[in-house]
Amino acid sequence: MLVYLRLFKESFSFAINALRNNKLRTFLSLLGITIGIFSIIAVLAAVDSLDKSIKDQLSGLDKNTMYLTKFSFGPTEVPRWQRDNFPQTEHDDFEFIQRNVPDIDAIAYVIFGSNQNIKYEANTVTGVNITPVSNGIYDIESLKLTDGRFYSESESNSGANVMVVGSSTAENLFGNENPIGKTVRAYGRKITVIGVLKKMGNGLGDSPDEKAFVPANFVRRFQNGGTDGIPGAIIIKPEKNVDIGAFEAVLKQKYRAYRGLKADEPDNFFINKISGFTQFIDGIISTLNMIGWIISGFSLLVGGFGIANIMFVSVRERTSLIGIQKSLGAKNRFILFQFLFEAVILSVLGGLIGIVLVWFVSLVANAMLDFEFVLSLFNIFLGFGLSTFIGLVSGIIPAISASRLDPVEAIRTGM
Repeated sequence: MLVYLRLFKESFSFAINALRNNKLRTFLSLLGITIGIFSIIAVLAAVDSLDKSIKDQLSGLDKNTMYLTKFSFGPTEVPRWQRDNFPQTEHDDFEFIQRNVPDIDAIAYVIFGSNQNIKYEANTVTGVNITPVSNGIYDIESLKLTDGRFYSESESNSGANVMVVGSSTAENLFGNENPIGKTVRAYGRKITVIGVLKKMGNGLGDSPDEKAFVPANFVRRFQNGGTDGIPGAIIIKPEKNVDIGAFEAVLKQKYRAYRGLKADEPDNFFINKISGFTQFIDGIISTLNMIGWIISGFSLLVGGFGIANIMFVSVRERTSLIGIQKSLGAKNRFILFQFLFEAVILSVLGGLIGIVLVWFVSLVANAMLDFEFVLSLFNIFLGFGLSTFIGLVSGIIPAISASRLDPVEAIRTGM
């Protein structure tokens, strides 16, 4: 055992000295593997961060929550032309479902929002995603307020000109002022702010922090509905412990009857469940991960070939030294470990630099953007393991060729 430890130590020392004596070559080798490891870990960390951000935003929704609308949130076999001819989901549909479908915990009618400008005195916030939705959304999305209140059912039904704003919208519009009771202008109309949502801080463009909510019936006063009007959806949260399959069957049967569909006619609507949407998101995330691996794999391949090429050059330069070492009694495994360690050290150092760069980029991204960039321990260990593996693979052939050199021929060739 002591002999092998001594062998490892001496081989390691030879490798370190070789790297010190060839600084430019060492730098170029490090650069290639650093770019490769940085690319793959950065891509994986970015995808993980996006996945976490989306899941955090959906965490407030029950997985059995359903969106009843003319659109499909995922892949569908229904052709595009047929979907385009589906009738809009309107407020009358919402009222029917609310009255006639049992076992509903919360229900809301939402009009797909559009970006609007909100003005308060001399301040204007542009491109705010204002979501016209009935008050049931408060319970469906488990929204939380830091100040004020959400609009009531009576305000929702009457279409009162009230608004609840996200934390970022409130900060940009009012600064340090208390927003409650302030009058703003949106849609060309005066609206009273009655509540401010708790900061979510997940950084997506559709985050409640950047949004504002108004009653759907307020917008219905001046924007057209119907077939050619703005699209809407009914959001339904079933009661807990309800058989979801049976609930969906009842919902579909009653809604088909309401729309006058015959038994042989297909549905002209979609019931989109959050559970199906999250599975769809998981599929997208997996695809992004695969694409990231493919793209980054080319960088790793280039880095690996760079190390292998430089190791062959190193063997050629030190041929006479190898011959002298072997003539003095150095074993083949000593020569092999000497060059193999050099390749592994190069690769591991490059990997560590790449990981540090990703960590630094994550700090900058977290500081400059309202987005949590996650660099997990798994990705750190993955980067370290990959760099070690690349070093072993890239260095093994040059190391074997060096260990098999004939000492006499090696000394003669090096002279």
